[in-house]
This record gives sequence, structure tokens and C-alpha cells, in this order.
Amino acid sequence: MHVHFEVLRGIPIRVTVTTGNDLETAQLRRTLEASRLYVVDRGYAEYQLFQEIIDARSSFIGRLRDNAVWQVVEERALTAGDRAAGVRRDLVVWLGGDASGAVFGQPLRVVEVLTGKTGRAGHPEVLLLATDRLDLPAELVALGYRFRWPVELFFRWFKCILARRHLLLESEPGVRMQVYVAIIASLLLSLWAGRKPTKRTFEMFCLFFAGWASEAELQVHLQKLQKQSEDSS
Repeated sequence: MHVHFEVLRGIPIRVTVTTGNDLETAQLRRTLEASRLYVVDRGYAEYQLFQEIIDARSSFIGRLRDNAVWQVVEERALTAGDRAAGVRRDLVVWLGGDASGAVFGQPLRVVEVLTGKTGRAGHPEVLLLATDRLDLPAELVALGYRFRWPVELFFRWFKCILARRHLLLESEPGVRMQVYVAIIASLLLSLWAGRKPTKRTFEMFCLFFAGWASEAELQVHLQKLQKQSEDSS
């Protein structure tokens, strides 16, 4: 399942179901749109794809692999806000080596961000974030990548909505139907409640599907969500 997810709205806006061996990068290529800011992890760290996003009149924030290379054009001074966001370096670079970097028609940025976690050999883990957005403060580049976390929460939520240890049908049309039904169910719930599902909503559905919460208890929770949405509007 390939998902275009708008993190600020908390909803998937495009879902494509393909065979399991379909390349994620190839699927993104086929569905690129203009005026987007694509935030992608290391699985999409393909330089040609980055340039194609730019050519499609969109932008990207993408995590690089740890062995990425570049030539530094400029090292930018960090602000107090950058440092508070964990930014260690803010570089304008020509990304890639002689061969891999030839695909780029413009300099990019590499922002090094400390995660607060410990990596190999006890060293602090550092994220290497590439972006074409030279105008954004480095702290916003770091924040933009952290906004990927709601995508992970959505997939947990999606599995909860699907609520099946095993697929009912294993044929391609059957799997496709179950995936789209689950997506529609999650969107209908968001529309009904007037807001994106909370972590508590996820827990309540898990309890309901496990038989540990009644339908009445679930309804009470959903009505509270709806009332909170109405009070805030």
C-alpha cells in the first residue's frame, strides 16, 4: 500500500495498492504532484528521484544514508532555535560524487540533526536531512522530518481499523478491496468526529476489537471526540 499522507490534516489523500515487490520509489515517481513538500525516509534516498521532485515543481526533505558524500559550498551559522531543535550543522552542498551528483542541476542543503538517541558504538545518532528548500530555517527542516511520525501512527491506526490477523481474501482483488474498505472506514471516522483520531481512539478501537470494550463504551468515546471538535470550532 503506497500512501500520500498530509500530516497537517492527518489523513491519507491518495492510496495505491500494488504487488508486494513494486518499488516504492517507482510508485512515487508515477504520482508526483506540483506544490508539495515531500518528506521521505532513507528508503527513498535516490538522487534522481530528488531531482524529479524538483522538476515537478515540488520540494522535499529526505533522510540520506549514512555513507552519503557531498562538496560543501557554504556552512551556515546556526541560530539558538536551530540548536534547540538538535541541529548540528547546516550546509549548502553539491550532493553526491562525480557520477551520482551529476543528476542535480542546483545546490541542495544537508542539515545534520541530533536525535537524542544513541547509535553505534555509543555515539549520538545523527540524521542527515537533504532538502532543496534553501529558504527554510534549519530548525524547520528538522521539524519537517519529525512530522513523519504521524504517518507511522496512521499505519498503526490503519492496522487497527483493518482488525484482521489474517486477510479474509488473499486474491489480488480481495486484498485490494479490504485495503480500500479500511481506508474509507478510517476517513469516515475522521469526518464523523470532526478531527483526526487520537491515540486514545486508537486504544479504544483495539480494546473493542479485542472484546475488552463494549460498543456502548466506544460510542461514548466517539461522542466525546465530536463534542470536543464542536467546542473548538
